[in-house]
Amino acid sequence: MERLWSPWRYAYVAATGGERPDPGICVFCDAQEDPADDERKFVLHRGQRGFVLLNLYPYVSGHMMIAPYAHLGDFAAAPKEVTDELMDLAKRAQAALGETYHPEGFNLGMNLGRVAGAGVPDHIHLHVMPRWIGDTSFMTTIADTRVLPEDLQTTYIKLREKF
Repeated sequence: MERLWSPWRYAYVAATGGERPDPGICVFCDAQEDPADDERKFVLHRGQRGFVLLNLYPYVSGHMMIAPYAHLGDFAAAPKEVTDELMDLAKRAQAALGETYHPEGFNLGMNLGRVAGAGVPDHIHLHVMPRWIGDTSFMTTIADTRVLPEDLQTTYIKLREKF
């Protein structure tokens, strides 16, 4: 297969020029900066020590990330209060995805360090993804291609009310 068309993604591509954010700017620090900007930056929920947001480059619809406000690069050294809240937010994220999308399973995980696949290695974050039998998230692994049936704004609207 050479081409997969997703015309609804054009608004996103046009807005970003198809470019990823400046690698010198931490996307998690930037996303948490201004609560008035939450909808534009797809921040779904703000806790005391961390927040939940949609992944701008999702593997599947509903792909969320949970990050601490603190710019922490070492999970093992993160304060217990921070990691406890990250896990509590992960439980809420899983429940929200379950109610909204009725997936058959979930992936929850962290990529710690660039060699482990971390796109943002110096700010820990937890991925929460709904999964279905036959979903297309494998496309990212084998073809560097994303296949999404829904645009990010629609996903944001569906999930925001669950928090």
